[in-house]
Amino acid sequence: MQLTIQDINSKIYTIRDMKVMIDSDLAELYEVETKRLKEQVKRNIDRFPSDFMFELTVEEFSELRSQFATTNKNISLRSQFATLEDNRGKHTKYLPFVFTEQGISMLSAVLKSKIAIDISIQIMRTFVELRKFALTNSELAIKFNELEKRVLNGEKVDKQILDVLNVLMNGDSGKTCGKIGFARDK
Repeated sequence: MQLTIQDINSKIYTIRDMKVMIDSDLAELYEVETKRLKEQVKRNIDRFPSDFMFELTVEEFSELRSQFATTNKNISLRSQFATLEDNRGKHTKYLPFVFTEQGISMLSAVLKSKIAIDISIQIMRTFVELRKFALTNSELAIKFNELEKRVLNGEKVDKQILDVLNVLMNGDSGKTCGKIGFARDK
C-alpha cells in the first residue's frame, strides 16, 4: 500500500505536546485488527516506554472525539467512546493507545510483517518531512521578525518585499502580488 504524506499526516495528532498516531489508525494501515496490535504491544511492553506509547485518558479521548465530530472523521473512535460511556456494543471498552514516532518504529519490529515494515518506513518519512517543514517555517518566521524590526527602526525596505513575505508566511495564496524586481530604464 503506497500512502501519501497527506494520508499519513491526516492521522497524526498532537497530544501532550507530542506528535502521535492512534492504535486504530495504525492497525488499519498495518492491515491488522486493533485488538491484535494491542496484544502484540502488551506482549512486548518492555519495548514501549511512556515516551514511545501511552494510553489516552478519558479527558484526552473526549477532546480527540470532539475533534473527530467536528471534522467528521474516524467514526470507529467515536463509537469506541460511546461504548466507554455505556459499556456495551461491539467496540473496545478500553481507551486507545497512542504511539510516538519511536513507538511506531518499534511496532514494525513486534508485528514482524512486510506490510508493517513498509508502512512504518512511510510513516517515518512523513515525520521527517513534518520536522523539515516546521524547521523551515520557524526559520522564516525569525528572519521575517528581524526584517520587521529593521523596518520599524527606520530602515528603508521595499513595501512590496514585506507584502510578499507576509503572503508566504501566512500561506495566503488568494492574494495576488505585483511583479517583483527592478524596472529597467529604457
